[in-house]
Amino acid sequence: MIKIYRYDGVENRNILSRGAPSRGVTGAVRDILAGVRAGGDRAVKEYTLKFDGADVPSPEMTDGEIARAVSSVEPKFIGIMKKAAKNIEAFHRCQLRTGFVTGGDGIVLGQRVLPLERVGIYVPGGTASYPSTVLMDCIPAKIAGVREIVIATPPSKDGSVDPGILAAAKIAGADRIFRIGGAQAIAAMAYGTETVPRVDKIAGPGNAFVAEAKRQVYGQVAIDMIAGPSEILVIADGTCSARVVAADMLSQAEHDKMASAVLVTDSPELAREVADELERQLASLPRREIARASLDGNGKIIVVDSILKAIEIANEIAPEHLEICVDNPFDYLDRVRNAGSVFLGKSCPEALGDYFAGPNHTLPTMGTARFSSPLAVDDFVKRTSFTYYSGKALSEVSGDIAYFAEKEGLSAHARSVEARAGNTKAAGGGL
Repeated sequence: MIKIYRYDGVENRNILSRGAPSRGVTGAVRDILAGVRAGGDRAVKEYTLKFDGADVPSPEMTDGEIARAVSSVEPKFIGIMKKAAKNIEAFHRCQLRTGFVTGGDGIVLGQRVLPLERVGIYVPGGTASYPSTVLMDCIPAKIAGVREIVIATPPSKDGSVDPGILAAAKIAGADRIFRIGGAQAIAAMAYGTETVPRVDKIAGPGNAFVAEAKRQVYGQVAIDMIAGPSEILVIADGTCSARVVAADMLSQAEHDKMASAVLVTDSPELAREVADELERQLASLPRREIARASLDGNGKIIVVDSILKAIEIANEIAPEHLEICVDNPFDYLDRVRNAGSVFLGKSCPEALGDYFAGPNHTLPTMGTARFSSPLAVDDFVKRTSFTYYSGKALSEVSGDIAYFAEKEGLSAHARSVEARAGNTKAAGGGL
């Protein structure tokens, strides 16, 4: 049964800590990256057979293969994904930004916002498939104006890819789809192979091998974030339904054994009821073994004196998903500083954000919500600045620039300004 703690401040602050993610895959990932970098498609094929048990003729799926798979998807599912895509697009279009121009008197300064040329989206497979990840990661890239969106996802043993993923890819506007999983997929997109194009940025969640591979290729390509196990922190008062709170906690616990589900409440009664309800719901959950391991290893219920104290704890934990299950959630929203995505009120389950509402579900984990943000259109653009000075405008400041350069011991910098302005002596000024 999940553990219940009474939070009393400094004496037991350790109950707020997370389990550290395993780093035992570092060497194995390094070898896979090196293998793909040297061996290209041949190495990808060998790793796909070794890790996925699939002997695929080519890593890239053909248009015919994709069309046949998509034709098997239920029209109802297609319709629901299109509704979700519309919501996701509407939300992310609000994030679009333009450049700016400023200056005056012979000076033009500005910034341009440019889309990345090509991005790679990793879509997890294995114990579950995630068409929702396709929508959440591809649609912001499309809105940003990315020229080519490449998807990599693990194949089944017969070399096929989940039809729902392929349907989502068509809806979201992906350009090419590769049946490659794990670290070898990250390597292929980072370095390029005979078949897989080298991308400018890799986005999307994955297992420990994928996360470590993204960590190691960063610098060769950009990445969105290092995604850890799924997390949910539910803040609930005594008026909440134990059945609902338990269901929300299990919605994350079923992701994987390392997922974290935490309840913080000011009601000892609710704490006990939720603990009992978790046991009842686990019994009928299809992925109960995974959820059980998650709750036993990383789940907890924390009892506090007030909802305000619960908000303080949430800010310290900085969870991926934060639910504020009270009747007046907007009274607390301004106090939340660290959370990937916040779900307000008793009618707003985290699953609403996973699939349908519109805000992105690719979120910072492992406390990184203290300094990072959900995936957004901004992740698929870059900014470049530009400067123009007329001769007259430069001559008016050339002395100051040259003086500054000489103070840093960079005489050639000073001379490059003086050569244009015709100055022979740098003139400085006081602070």
